[in-house]
Amino acid sequence: MQGYVLTRYGGPDAMELREVPAPQAGPGEVLIRVRAAGLNPIDYKLRQGLMRLINRLPLPMVAGSELAGEVAAVGPGVTRFAVGDRVFTRVDKGELGAFATYATVEESLVAKMPARLGCIDAAGLPLAGLTALQALRDELGLRPRDRVFISGGAGGVGTLAIQLAVSMGAEVATTASPRGAALVRSLGATTVIDYREQRFKDVLHDYDGVFDLTGGRDLLDSFTILKPGAKTVSIAKTPEPATARQDMGKGPLLAAVFGLLSAKIRREARRHGASYRFLFMHPSGADLEHLAALVDAGELKPVIDRVFPFEQIADAFAFLEQGRAKGKVVVEM
Repeated sequence: MQGYVLTRYGGPDAMELREVPAPQAGPGEVLIRVRAAGLNPIDYKLRQGLMRLINRLPLPMVAGSELAGEVAAVGPGVTRFAVGDRVFTRVDKGELGAFATYATVEESLVAKMPARLGCIDAAGLPLAGLTALQALRDELGLRPRDRVFISGGAGGVGTLAIQLAVSMGAEVATTASPRGAALVRSLGATTVIDYREQRFKDVLHDYDGVFDLTGGRDLLDSFTILKPGAKTVSIAKTPEPATARQDMGKGPLLAAVFGLLSAKIRREARRHGASYRFLFMHPSGADLEHLAALVDAGELKPVIDRVFPFEQIADAFAFLEQGRAKGKVVVEM
């Protein structure tokens, strides 16, 4: 079968299409015939080696973090799925394998696709959807009538986060370019700030939470718009001690390293009476089922910017790395 293989850490030429052995479903695993796979910044950050100190991969290996397709076979002990089921998944972080004709995934990480979606749309939902859900529901604990600021709302995570926050009854403010403004408004954002013309900290105040997708100056400014005791959750800047303990299951050494790296950010948060949390999402079939239910209820829809054939996946990554995609980039098998 064909697979897009991460051969080493480096630039775009460190990944290549090649023939690889087809996987077999082991105990508790589902073999999926991949119909479409989503591309994510984490994929090229892994390629660049930015994550190798905390997630060293056994190279070479088939890359890819999320997919949609049909169950081709089930391993011993699998009870929730049968051959032919339409499924989608965020694969195991240490296994990867979504960029291939077939992939094996642990049953607990898989869910049936929303009835409303085809494979292309479903492939753009798992990673960004899980990230947004776990940030807004579990970390920020959004409640009806809360006001939340989501920076960079027109991207893959942002477009889903806006819709999820609205479904929770929250009021959403976000930043976008003029090109993305109409999109984020259509998804439910009530306040849209053109980041090229205005700084959001000059407009917003007394917010109940911030979901930071852009990092940099935006992250530091986010603390200034929060109510006392409120929290900024980021996926764009520096991990902090809870990241090591809660998201990665690591011990005190890595927690101490993250503590040093994030000291300035946490100090700035405390100065404004706020708190800071960096989130590494965790794969979850149960959370995917929740997202699927929201899709079928008409409360959530993936936004797909561009679809490439699998043979042009290198071009798809080149487009993604420009950082201008509105929604998700997907390859179709």
